[in-house]
Amino acid sequence: MAGRSVALSVLVLASSGLVFKADDDIKLDEVAASVISDFVTSAEFGTTRSVCKPVPSTMGLCHGIGYEALRLPNLLGHDSVKEAQQQAAAWIPLVSKRCHSDTRKFLCSLFAPACLEELSAAVPPCRSLCAAVRDGCLPVMSAFGFPWPEAFNCSRFPAGEELCIPGAEDAGRVEVTEKDRGIVLCDACSPASEGESDIQKNFCSSQFAFRLQMGSSSLEGVDLRVVPQGRSRILRWEGSEQEQQTAMQQSILWLPEATNCSCQALEGQVVGPLLALGNMQNGRMVLFRLMKWSRNEKELKKFIRKLTRQPC
Repeated sequence: MAGRSVALSVLVLASSGLVFKADDDIKLDEVAASVISDFVTSAEFGTTRSVCKPVPSTMGLCHGIGYEALRLPNLLGHDSVKEAQQQAAAWIPLVSKRCHSDTRKFLCSLFAPACLEELSAAVPPCRSLCAAVRDGCLPVMSAFGFPWPEAFNCSRFPAGEELCIPGAEDAGRVEVTEKDRGIVLCDACSPASEGESDIQKNFCSSQFAFRLQMGSSSLEGVDLRVVPQGRSRILRWEGSEQEQQTAMQQSILWLPEATNCSCQALEGQVVGPLLALGNMQNGRMVLFRLMKWSRNEKELKKFIRKLTRQPC
């Protein structure tokens, strides 16, 4: 690409809201040399051919973030989708802590940098984006005994004069304290004090209702995939028998748009029964209400009898 230049004023990834600014007539060779070479920690771009690959649907951290292809090697030196996906999975819990609104954007710029046809190399995050996420999330990481990784050292990234991924203009630190945690609730998650009355009020308007035990949960794109443990008890099903069989075979519930909200029923070590209400949407069981039962089994059975005897 020697000698080739393009006029870049503003590159926009519309669906993800990422805007990259650069001066006119930036040479691609200069971008690759000055932006990328300083930020790769374990790969040699000179000896590894840069390629674009689809962002896999199984890459929970970055699938659905707003672009469909990532560039490899990424900015952490991973030269295969499998390796990038495996390493990225370890950071999903940090996103769920909501320590900063741009945590996912920053992490994906490293693990799954967007593939732009106009450029021959990945575009790194701006130093300001890195610093904002670090300042917001390091206290959370430290509380669990984890340091800020050297590979994420913000001094490695451009200060803003060069092509880089900025944070949101209004991005700010989200204080993660016991007082503030959980203020931004996912739509499906009622406050504990209102949970029972809310479940009762919405029981008849929901297509399904389950009693279940929590197995596991993981982000897939912006949605949270909830897998029950063992067999769930069906309290209500409004639909065909075939739909019910298909849904129960999948045995997966979905909490939509869960990256920037919290669900008290799924926080901490989830033990004990959950009550779930929801509807079928595009072949998926989408949660409408989810509540962790906090009282004893006898009270739960009494409450379930009250639910199922409602004239729906």
